[in-house]
Amino acid sequence: MKTILLVEDNPDILENTAELLEIVGYRVHKAKNGLDGIAEAKRIRPDLILCDIVMPEADGYEVLRQLKGNRDNSDIPLVFISASVEQKDVDAAMGRGASGYLRKPFETTELFKLVETIMGL
Repeated sequence: MKTILLVEDNPDILENTAELLEIVGYRVHKAKNGLDGIAEAKRIRPDLILCDIVMPEADGYEVLRQLKGNRDNSDIPLVFISASVEQKDVDAAMGRGASGYLRKPFETTELFKLVETIMGL
């Protein structure tokens, strides 16, 4: 079973997205802010990280920077999930090493397709 770490400060989005992923067979670990996400990623080494950008404690860019800077975690794909629809924000995220970008609100099929593509399923 593939493991996904979901890092999201909005409790409704966190719980709903986790539930959707669990229904289709993923093991989901949750973190409510960037610092918790960094710690959890180091602890469990997930197959994929889905991460909001604007969060307290540490934003998504800091999560990405810290994990990519640690050789034990640098190969974990990280997909940003953000409400920003600006192309410059997508480009900035991808330029920093993100594996993908999903705009909120997203359709369930978009989420599943992106996860499957990143994980090579």
